[in-house]
Amino acid sequence: MTLVLRRLTSIAFSAALVAACSTAGGGRSPGASSPASSSPPASAPSTGSCPTSQPAALGAGETRTVAIETESGTITIKVEADLSPIAAGNFVALAGCGFYDGVVFHRVVPEFVIQGGDPTGTGTGGPGYTIQDEPVSATYSRGTVAMARSAAPNSVGSQFFIVLDDGARTALADPQYNNYQIVGSVASGMEAVDAIATAADAENPTDPIAMTRVTVTAP
Repeated sequence: MTLVLRRLTSIAFSAALVAACSTAGGGRSPGASSPASSSPPASAPSTGSCPTSQPAALGAGETRTVAIETESGTITIKVEADLSPIAAGNFVALAGCGFYDGVVFHRVVPEFVIQGGDPTGTGTGGPGYTIQDEPVSATYSRGTVAMARSAAPNSVGSQFFIVLDDGARTALADPQYNNYQIVGSVASGMEAVDAIATAADAENPTDPIAMTRVTVTAP
């Protein structure tokens, strides 16, 4: 499945919506009438300890701290189970097993999002499984961390995005498009997120910034 950022134009800004299409041609962009493929994304090389199916949800009220080290600085994310327990548990499990180590931020849309988590670095990859959808009740804003997905139900894998600007809120929450499960927010290191966005020379950077090391701790 290829996670793409579709262009949206509004009075406030012209941005891209995080969405996905099947590389086999079965996918659709938001608003198209053809059904999207629900097949799992391509899997990453096995680390021996990463999940191969939907991992356990994060327990009610629990939080975790995920630290993403990059050459631009460290991004510290507070993951909150109460936002999306299934997606939060999945993100924490992948971060904790080393899945994201060395994976790049393969897509950058200025004033909108940076997107990463594809082990192939092409926008076509994932962990080899998908997870169940959950309702989104929180608001997207600068620093929000959420999971990318396709137009198909239950299509979240490993790819995620970090919101760069509050102006992205309207596009991301538009009910005619997908709802993206929010797992947390950036607690510190937005300057690193901004630096990754600034360094990109295109929506798909020719020299993308990698997550050199990702770790999980209990607060």
